[in-house]
Amino acid sequence: MSTATAPARADVPRYRQPTRRWAEAGLLVGAFVVGAAAYVQVDLAILGELASDTVPVLCAIAALLLVVHVAIRYLAPYADPIIVPAVATLNILGLTMIHRLDLADLQRAQRNGDPAPSPDVYTQLTWTALGILLAIAVLVVLRDHRILQRYTYTAMFAGLVLLLLPLAPLIGATVNGATLWIRVAGLSFQPGELAKILLTIFFAGYLTVTRDSLALVRTKVLGVGLPRGRDLGPLFVAWFISLGVLVFERDLGTSLLFFGLFVALLYVATQRRSWLVLGAVLFIVGAVAAYFAFGHVRLRVDVWLHPFADEADTSYQIAQSLYGFASGGMFGSGLGQGYPQLVPYAKSDFIVSAFGEELGLIGLVAMLVLYGVIVERGLRTAIACRDVFGSLLAAGLSISLGLQVFVVVGGVSRLIPLTGLTTPFLAQGGSSLVANWIAIGLLMRISDTARRPDEAEAVALTDAPTQVVGR
Repeated sequence: MSTATAPARADVPRYRQPTRRWAEAGLLVGAFVVGAAAYVQVDLAILGELASDTVPVLCAIAALLLVVHVAIRYLAPYADPIIVPAVATLNILGLTMIHRLDLADLQRAQRNGDPAPSPDVYTQLTWTALGILLAIAVLVVLRDHRILQRYTYTAMFAGLVLLLLPLAPLIGATVNGATLWIRVAGLSFQPGELAKILLTIFFAGYLTVTRDSLALVRTKVLGVGLPRGRDLGPLFVAWFISLGVLVFERDLGTSLLFFGLFVALLYVATQRRSWLVLGAVLFIVGAVAAYFAFGHVRLRVDVWLHPFADEADTSYQIAQSLYGFASGGMFGSGLGQGYPQLVPYAKSDFIVSAFGEELGLIGLVAMLVLYGVIVERGLRTAIACRDVFGSLLAAGLSISLGLQVFVVVGGVSRLIPLTGLTTPFLAQGGSSLVANWIAIGLLMRISDTARRPDEAEAVALTDAPTQVVGR
């Protein structure tokens, strides 16, 4: 009778984690095929043939996907294999809808005898290339994400400066009532998008150091354990800064995103539900005060509650958006066969409405599932990461993306008041696209570190001996 003894725990070798790079390559090919088919469908539906620039644009997209895949293969071989293909699919679909609206603009100009407008898809493709190159630069420069923890307060200072930069004279610009842009040498940029990443780094670094005191030290009030007054300071600071953004820049979306991100990270770091309760109370107090104090907030709420009361003027955008959703129904009118150009800002703030009309509820849900996959893989990276700072940073970047999608889709579908944020990777605009690709670069670096085995102990899975483990 043979006997087998279980090896000591320290003697069990760690098996090499498969890199899954070929799986990523296959998913990227699938993303390109889906995006290219949508792009061609738009041309055939509107023009009856391929546009002259379709093949060059698709070749450029294929080249960018090849570059990002090769870069990840060599710079972060153990990075999550699903995040970039999901992001690429959304990015290509965004380019497709902008191209579809470019063709609508061209047809309208031809009907009116106006000069042909410049296609916006070229600019968006350029921003896509810049975003991908910056994401690769993050992988080149940042070999270990823990280095960022050294710059916790530098990130806070830089983030606040960027957040306040639109208020600076001469370079600050107000568009549609919101002061979110800076203009330098004819170029405009929204610095709040980069501030979002820097402040996430600050939150992660700050909570890494203070999470124990925030979680464990309590003060009894009427028998209920509450955080100490000194520990409530960060929450109040985040609350006041978010109110400052709302008041001085008239940016309801960034204000909500900034405060919600900090409260969510507080909960992730401490696992204390009381932070969520306190955050909800402060949010309600701030929202009610903003409603009575500021006219633009009252207008947003009134339009939200009564979208068809003044649909020719103040509620024109949301009314057209809802008509677009209703026209699309369950299955949509088909790419290139609807009228999304009737919705104002269909390329930027209301691009979700354009997709809702032409792809219907089913297509829109499929796109939301892609966002859910990105957030889920980011949170999975946070759980797998071996250091607290990396876990909080990955969770913060994922929560930020999820919050932004919720705020935008909720706004254009009238679930919540309109806020003015853009849909990540879909909407026209270089600031958001570049910043979100940088965030993806950070997530890839953290996931590479989290999934990378200890090379000294790892053995190939195929070489692993069969072991009998005793109970």
